[in-house]
Amino acid sequence: MPQVNDELINTASKKDIDQWVAKYPVEQKQSAVMAALRIVQDQNGGWLTTELMDAVADYLAMDKIHVYEVATFYSMYEHQPVGKHKICVCTNISCMVCGSGEIVNHLQDKLAIKMGETTDDQRFTLKEVECLGACSGAPMMQIGEHYYENLDAEKIDQILDTLE
Repeated sequence: MPQVNDELINTASKKDIDQWVAKYPVEQKQSAVMAALRIVQDQNGGWLTTELMDAVADYLAMDKIHVYEVATFYSMYEHQPVGKHKICVCTNISCMVCGSGEIVNHLQDKLAIKMGETTDDQRFTLKEVECLGACSGAPMMQIGEHYYENLDAEKIDQILDTLE
């Protein structure tokens, strides 16, 4: 792998990226770009800087523009700081029909923020996302790697109370 400044991509992140790169043919290591972006985003507290995206491009020997295209297309990548807990609320058709609007309103009222905003204490960021593939459990939200389904106001309050 190419040498990349350890201040941008640390040793642990490089090791994780290398595990993803190993899953692809040598000449197609760029296929690990989505995993690499997720790894460096996690390393950076949940968001990507241009410098980190450039470092991923260098590490995977690909054009920077191609990394930017991936990072701006998918909603899982953030380009500004986010709260400790990013709450992704699905508002697509199944969730909408099952009451995601009420879920959004409850979260906005409870957290005193609008979609796309972060609480003053930096604990929560609220984000509207497209389908997360849990339509049978609509309405639903994702916090970190956890899906929460069949939501109502009471269940949301219980979930938020468990987060540090």
